[in-house]
Amino acid sequence: MSRRTEKRKYGNYKRFVRYSEGAEMYSMSVSKFMQLAKDAKACYKVNQLVLVNLDIIDEYLETFHIVDDEFYK
Repeated sequence: MSRRTEKRKYGNYKRFVRYSEGAEMYSMSVSKFMQLAKDAKACYKVNQLVLVNLDIIDEYLETFHIVDDEFYK
């Protein structure tokens, strides 16, 4: 489910989420989302709480966009 769909479904756009919520939103495991967030440098730590900036995650994910036509054959 894309973040646009998520926005329509819940009527509210979240900029920051915890690992578990982000993993669910992006349909991946929590450990994979944690690594993605760290690689993207999208984490914010407030005491013991870690929040992930979804805008940074989205931008980082775009760097993995496959544009090679051979892949889609």
